[in-house]
Amino acid sequence: MSEVKKLIGEALADIVEAAGSGGPKVRIGLMAHGSELGAEELANGGRLAQETTGSVRVVMIGPRVAGYDDLEWIETGDCDADIAKAMETALREKRIEGAVALHYPFPMGVTTIGRVLTPARGKDMIVASSTGTSAILRTEAMLRNAIYGIAVAKATGKRNPTLGILNVEGAQLVFRALSKLKDSGYDITFGSSVRKDGGAVLRGNDILAGAVDICVTDTLTGNVLMKMFSSYSTGGSFESLGWGYGPSCGDGWPHVISIISRASGAPVIANAIAFNAAAVRGGLPASVAAELASARKAGLDAVIADLAPKAVSPEEKIVPPPAEPTDDEIHGIDVLSIEDAVRVLWQRKIYAESAMGCTGPVVKLAARNVGTAKAILKENGYL
Repeated sequence: MSEVKKLIGEALADIVEAAGSGGPKVRIGLMAHGSELGAEELANGGRLAQETTGSVRVVMIGPRVAGYDDLEWIETGDCDADIAKAMETALREKRIEGAVALHYPFPMGVTTIGRVLTPARGKDMIVASSTGTSAILRTEAMLRNAIYGIAVAKATGKRNPTLGILNVEGAQLVFRALSKLKDSGYDITFGSSVRKDGGAVLRGNDILAGAVDICVTDTLTGNVLMKMFSSYSTGGSFESLGWGYGPSCGDGWPHVISIISRASGAPVIANAIAFNAAAVRGGLPASVAAELASARKAGLDAVIADLAPKAVSPEEKIVPPPAEPTDDEIHGIDVLSIEDAVRVLWQRKIYAESAMGCTGPVVKLAARNVGTAKAILKENGYL
């Protein structure tokens, strides 16, 4: 009978607490072991989240830390495998609705979408993506990262997020792929560089300024950006800014599991918990499914197929036309395609050279041939 009374008391306390905070609390698990900063830093982050985010109930998973009895605990030993198993069990049994982990072996096709505080104007920016892998092919992964970034933005309250692609290898190909989806009805809003020439392909200046709501990049670059933005003010060993490496997304992936690093400090841990809770509350898996359905309706599968490397046939020897002065340039061709673009022009008897400009690769050619060359390159999918 005493146990029944205890359960009733806890249930009544939860009802009173929910009424006081404006609704039911979202229960978020937090791994309590494995930080380079010590277990107490993790517990501090959990406590800070619970104190500053009224709609969150933090459930610590791991060895109990003394002095943190105000937090709920699922106690385990200090074995990483045991902690991960306890977290997965809690998710499966609905004891928690989302989780924040220091590491998690996501399957291929699942990635995390981070969020940073940009220093120039104090604006938050989503980094898509930061850990995991949404696809094996780099350009397909970046395309999917864009869709998942939009899903996370919408699930966490940004109704019409702006998007740009960081100027890394594959950026122009991804921009053209996204443009095809947009032209076919997919709802995407491209942002613009803060630099004079504008455009949705972003430079370093743009990410410092938070020029867009979503910065699309490959995962390895995104991971570096997350670490730089979160710890540039502390010398690197303590991540003090931002919302961590963000919640997980994937085609058919049902969980909301966020990642922090072993160097994440309490402020980032607390923000990561709040970010995870917002994604849970916003129905992130359903948001991902809705975005993918909309993109597929606009031809996503065909666009992905176009990004796949084409089978190489035995190359005919292409002899360049006679060299001539190159006094003009064509921009906007991806570095992965620049040599092929030059050879296409050679086939059409236009002399051209590849070069690397300040903002990326360029095709150099005579000014009188620019109009014809652009038409040829557009016809062949390079522009």
